[in-house]
Amino acid sequence: MKLYVTRHGETEWNAQNKICGITDVELTDRGRSQARELGEKLMSCRIDLIVSSPLKRALETSRLIESGRGIPIETDPRLTEQNYGIYEGADRGNEGFLSNKRLFAFRYPGGESMMGVAHRTYGLIEELKEECHDRAVLLVCHGGVCRVINTYFRDMTNDEFFRYSLGNCVLEEYEL
Repeated sequence: MKLYVTRHGETEWNAQNKICGITDVELTDRGRSQARELGEKLMSCRIDLIVSSPLKRALETSRLIESGRGIPIETDPRLTEQNYGIYEGADRGNEGFLSNKRLFAFRYPGGESMMGVAHRTYGLIEELKEECHDRAVLLVCHGGVCRVINTYFRDMTNDEFFRYSLGNCVLEEYEL
């Protein structure tokens, strides 16, 4: 099975360097352009199914990538970004946020832990492996979820995990 993974296009909060987990923000014009460009890039790729986070920014990215190609789009709440709790909307350089980001089993106050995100994300990957073994699937999700998906396929040190960041509408490819 071929698994493609991308992060949604740019949002206003991305442009402002704000922490955005479960807050449902929309794409900027630049984000829409990024999604269209990725859709064009993927025209030469076989994609049988798009599975998207239900948040607006990911779902709009999915629709712009699909753009009339007839690829079914499904949403799955397991691709929703991590709930960053009290840090939603804070600056990404916030010391408390960065400190908590290094503690994978620690729940952000009012939010969830990276271990919780890994549990739900790994479950989805295992399910796709069983149900879509002969298909090519594109996951459209979020930075934290992309970070976790990468660990399913690649061993990473804690520091590598902390520093890993997939840009908006950048594509990763994996084989299952």
